[in-house]
Amino acid sequence: MSDKRQFFGTDGVRGRVGTATMSPDFVMHLGWAVGKMLADKGYAGEKVLIGKDTRISSYMFENALVAGLSAAGMDIHLLGVMPTPGIAYFTRTFHAAAGIVVSASHNPYDDNGVKVFARGGYKLSDEQEELIEKYLARPMKLVPSAQLGKAYRITGARERYIEFCKNSVPLNLQFEKLKLIVDCANGATYAVAPDVFRELGSRVIAINAEPNGCNINAGCGSTHIETLQRKVREEQADLGIAFDGDGDRVIMVDKNGQVLDGDVLLYIIAKFRQNRGEDLHNIVGTQMSNYGLERALEKLGIKLHRTKVGDRYVLEKLNELGARVGGENSGHIICLDRNSTGDGIITALQVLAAVLDMNKTVQEITADLHLTCQILKNVAVSDKKTALENSAVQEAIAAAETEIAGKGRLLIRPSGTEPIIRVMAEGDDEGFLEKIVDGLIAVIRNN
Repeated sequence: MSDKRQFFGTDGVRGRVGTATMSPDFVMHLGWAVGKMLADKGYAGEKVLIGKDTRISSYMFENALVAGLSAAGMDIHLLGVMPTPGIAYFTRTFHAAAGIVVSASHNPYDDNGVKVFARGGYKLSDEQEELIEKYLARPMKLVPSAQLGKAYRITGARERYIEFCKNSVPLNLQFEKLKLIVDCANGATYAVAPDVFRELGSRVIAINAEPNGCNINAGCGSTHIETLQRKVREEQADLGIAFDGDGDRVIMVDKNGQVLDGDVLLYIIAKFRQNRGEDLHNIVGTQMSNYGLERALEKLGIKLHRTKVGDRYVLEKLNELGARVGGENSGHIICLDRNSTGDGIITALQVLAAVLDMNKTVQEITADLHLTCQILKNVAVSDKKTALENSAVQEAIAAAETEIAGKGRLLIRPSGTEPIIRVMAEGDDEGFLEKIVDGLIAVIRNN
């Protein structure tokens, strides 16, 4: 991530509602800055799409963006509540100058954020975000009244996106064999995902699909899967599917309630595509990707390439390699030949298609995948940079790296979206890893 950016993090601008970066006036100014950048790049008067998740504040910020974009002379087309990957899809198919998402993904309802897709449905580069910030430093200046942008509402977006998702997998597969529990996190997938699987023929029980503006991600979805695990076992379902608030990531559970994280999903997709005869030589993961995944892919003749944590870096590496599949163990999976960004629904469909096409359970497909133990804990800090530069913390990290050498690996990194430091240790001895992580957490907390 570039140090030159003041407002943009690893996934757009994000913060607590009512703070400096998540106030209506700032978001209006941000909308103007995006519109001004686009106009100066030759897209004056073209359309910008806006979609949002189910947070109560998303409606307020949607209107703020409309005002800012209109002031810059850009026309606005509103998608309403729509998963983030749906907005990327429509940005591409509508040939829009940009697409904007009002969402804070897996964060609590009283956080919110703004993500921007460039033309073609790809996330902005660091350089584009830096340019928007330069415009943010300027006062808003309205175009002449006759050039103000107009706002339109796109009709039928939900149905169009459902059809797009359904067409991402072979339609001759017997989806009617599957009973699924779908946890929508009371977020943006609530009106889309259950119908995708139902229309393909599966028996679907949807949970956490009644958003009220304040219950998004609240004890549910991909970051809280205990309810899904219990429901899958109670209903004797074949699989459970849990999305995050904006639908760009997914975690699944098998019929026994066993968690299938992003590493497992990547492996299943790799085997499915190889089984269908695809020439798959490279898959992109991150520093957090399990070493067991790397070893298992190697046996399939596939190289795992690691990037910094963040789907934007996964996407950059995919484009650099000309590869098609990559992702994070958080469940943010990119199938670049299906959509231009991580798409939870399409990822889940790939896994279901693997089960049906290979006529195997997920346990059978993943029999050769042996994940090593990863202990990941977070520690809240007031300033991430200061915390990591502290001399006592630096000494503790150096000592821990010496201790774990030859037994595993250590990764300490600041969150890109929250005021926390993530400490992860990986290896085969869980007790040893716990001791390493807890020791580092204590030093960070006390300094």
